[in-house]
Amino acid sequence: MLQKLLGTLFFLGVFHAEAQKFTINGYVTDKKSGERLSGASISIVNLNEGTTANNFGYYSITLPAQTIVLRISYVGYAPFTDSFYLDKDLKVNAPLELVKTQDAVTIRGTRKADIQNRTQMSSIELPVQTIKSLPAFLGEADIMKAIQLLPGVQAGSEGSSGIYVRGGGPDQNLILLDGVPVYNVSHLFGFFSVFNADAINSVDVIKGGFPARYGGRLSSVIDIKMKEGNKNEFHGEGGIGIIASRLTLEGPLGKKKKSSFLFSGRRTYADLLFAPIIKKATDGQTSAGYFFYDVNAKANIELSQKDHLYFSGYFGNDKFYARDKYTYNNAESDEFKAGLKWGNITAVTRWNHIFNKKLFGNLTFHYSRYQFDVKAEETNKTPSGKETFLARYYSGIRDWSARYDFDFLPAPNHFIKAGISSTWHNFKPGAVQLKNQSSFDNIDTLLKNQFIQTREYDLYVEDDIRITSKLKANLGLHANAYDVEGKLYKSLQPRASFRYLLNRDMSIKGSYAAMNQNIHLLTNSAVGLPTDLWVPVTAKVPQQLAQQVALGWAWNFKNDYEVSVEGYYKKMKNIIEYSEGASWLDASSDWQNKIETGTGKSYGAEFFIQRKKGATTGMAGYTLSWSNRQFANLNFGKTFPYKYDRRHDFKAAVVHQFSKRFEISAEWVYGTGQAISLPVAVYLDNDDREIEVYQGRNGFRMPAYHRLDLGMKFTKKKKRYERSWVIGIYNVYNRMNAFFIYRDFDYDQNKPVFKKVSMFPVIPSVSWQIKF
Repeated sequence: MLQKLLGTLFFLGVFHAEAQKFTINGYVTDKKSGERLSGASISIVNLNEGTTANNFGYYSITLPAQTIVLRISYVGYAPFTDSFYLDKDLKVNAPLELVKTQDAVTIRGTRKADIQNRTQMSSIELPVQTIKSLPAFLGEADIMKAIQLLPGVQAGSEGSSGIYVRGGGPDQNLILLDGVPVYNVSHLFGFFSVFNADAINSVDVIKGGFPARYGGRLSSVIDIKMKEGNKNEFHGEGGIGIIASRLTLEGPLGKKKKSSFLFSGRRTYADLLFAPIIKKATDGQTSAGYFFYDVNAKANIELSQKDHLYFSGYFGNDKFYARDKYTYNNAESDEFKAGLKWGNITAVTRWNHIFNKKLFGNLTFHYSRYQFDVKAEETNKTPSGKETFLARYYSGIRDWSARYDFDFLPAPNHFIKAGISSTWHNFKPGAVQLKNQSSFDNIDTLLKNQFIQTREYDLYVEDDIRITSKLKANLGLHANAYDVEGKLYKSLQPRASFRYLLNRDMSIKGSYAAMNQNIHLLTNSAVGLPTDLWVPVTAKVPQQLAQQVALGWAWNFKNDYEVSVEGYYKKMKNIIEYSEGASWLDASSDWQNKIETGTGKSYGAEFFIQRKKGATTGMAGYTLSWSNRQFANLNFGKTFPYKYDRRHDFKAAVVHQFSKRFEISAEWVYGTGQAISLPVAVYLDNDDREIEVYQGRNGFRMPAYHRLDLGMKFTKKKKRYERSWVIGIYNVYNRMNAFFIYRDFDYDQNKPVFKKVSMFPVIPSVSWQIKF
């Protein structure tokens, strides 16, 4: 099948190439910063032909000799136009200027073509400027929380940055930072994400109908790209908030202004604020604290007109620590230390090369690492000696990968992408180290799950092809081979999507995608703790599989509003969960013996409307959905609702700019209560222990969740810089949403009762921001 598809695409490319005469190619850039504008629209106005720039702003279009009216456009920028007679190959670079406005910034900016013209469905781009304008939890703009506002995307527990897309689990989201997978995206135990919005250029979310170039996950792709850095001028921006501060710097490298750099750092100071308070409250006996920090860096180097080199990376850590020390009679003491540390590292080297006017190549090497470490140590000192006991639990995953991608543009009606990659994974599913050192004993024991090394190979090809003036399709195939413990898993994953124009502003769309996943996340927590374990497919644990079909309608209303309605159906196989009573704490037993394998099914409908232009911008979405699971050894083999199954989910967000100096924003969310398991009866066994009786798994619902957030931004332009005050109010009407529910006993009424625990009442915040 793969050979036939490759042969067909090659034949189509050669056939059209022979019919063409001359090629126009070049880069589309921001005139002020020199940064490339990916996805810009290229059109030949007098011929009704066109194409789009690739992810690096490069475009190519081949046409017969004739008069050409070239127009290159990008939302938020003034279009570039040129007219000439095409009688030879031409290089036409297009530096675009931002649209100048009067009192208000009237365009938020997006890089994709109009929604009705795009072949891709189930895809939304969130402008970073919109993300930064929305009300923010504790004043920190958060990309992952903005994604939670989209239809088909569920949040985890309140305040967390976890996402669950169309009935899938958190491990089924492929989250990429400059093309590198990030395995844990949470700071502060899940309440913030690791992505600093000041360093980000674009955010694309794909919920279904994945193009063939993406692979390895079942539910979504979140493709986040960092800024390249300003080639022409030195700039900076930063902010000081109640929980963290940040600073971003960018500018040219060298005097020729052909290269640039970006550096962005952020740190919380919760430890500096609360550690002295804790120490004073305990008379100096207890010290504790928590902090996180992250750093983004990027260098963009132009080697020649045909070659560009990029280096980019991310480094971030979270650390919680606690220490108790008690001294008796100046001769004896007890000291207890505990800590939890987790973090990510990503690094990527990328080389762009133009082979010829129709062929663009991108070679990438990347490294990704995630690990966590839990440690507890107790030391007892007496006149007779010292005894120390240490317990440590750690886990992690490392990737090394090489990838080559090609963009081939043989004709205006074809945009062919192909690529190959190889990835080496190193899994450490969990290990416990125990030490006991004293004058009597010296024990050092390591209990660990088997560390596993795997290799993964991917090959893909896709063609975005215009079949008629109204019908356009993206056809592709993703091939995967996975080598683990002497066993080779192989798969072919066909992908297809189409768009049919009903008229100039309206289209219908459809898609089909088959996906395989060679990695699992073992979790028995509700808040996305860093102790969740990444584990591989093995000879005992099969690949996750999914198929998804979707059908939708898209409408560009008066070139001002984008409206879409989509229905989807997804089936999943070989998803895993812990067996009853099992957890990550027991490292003496292999994780492969503590899991159950089952199936999942989700289906629903989504409505979405978005406005990106004008003084008032925003979006609103509604989802009606069902998501179920079935395991042979859980819930007596009966189907049960997934934990994050929500029948109704509504979200709305709006930003209004009264002027360049003042804007206000608001968001409101509503969702059916989370599915939970509660006991229906309790009895005492022969040893007087309480035994809870459950009627079914996730058979009850928490109360419905809803919340209103507000934000205000006051900006003042100074001679050399711009400063802003941002005021936010989280949970304006103080809705006490349930964080979890537990069983208790009411002695006044002499009966058991259930009580809810709420975490977040109304929370005000303020931050100061600066740009220069």
